[in-house]
Amino acid sequence: MQNIAIFASHNGSGLTAIQNAILEKKLDLKIALVISNNSNAVVLEKAKEHKLQHYVVNAKIAQNPDEKIVALLEQHHCHYIFLSGYMKKLSSSLTDNFTIINSHPSLLPKYGGSGMYGRFVHEAVIGAKETLSGVTIHQVNSEYDSGKILLQKEIKLQKDETVDTLESKIKELEAVVIVEALANFIS
Repeated sequence: MQNIAIFASHNGSGLTAIQNAILEKKLDLKIALVISNNSNAVVLEKAKEHKLQHYVVNAKIAQNPDEKIVALLEQHHCHYIFLSGYMKKLSSSLTDNFTIINSHPSLLPKYGGSGMYGRFVHEAVIGAKETLSGVTIHQVNSEYDSGKILLQKEIKLQKDETVDTLESKIKELEAVVIVEALANFIS
């Protein structure tokens, strides 16, 4: 069993999907660490509920946040990092030394890059009158949303699709795709 860290800035819905899959024996992983850059993040409450080690690491708390994060990852023997809505660009000290996987709420390369996350992605998809959207699980490198794609799943948009309905569908799909991609990648 290998250790994984979850990084999230807000809700961290990926934490719930991964934790449930671990409990159901669908993933042979252990969530050893949860890190957020936001002291008010809901993911921290989720981590407490699951009795997971969790930390807030940002420039207000640590003189060098990247050093602190690397030290925590090493201390908790984390081989993998999963980004679940982590809204901070990762430094090369992380991208060059750890296997980092991200979930993105579109079919990359479409609607990726700086500023393209959450509702902004869904607004862009709806605005462009796309007929398909989906979830992309990809490895993280030094460029936003440009790492190797591990898995993509698509959904068809309805004619009356709204940002809210699309967001809901994507979140539901994402919970399944995260687990499938991690299971495939780790085995």
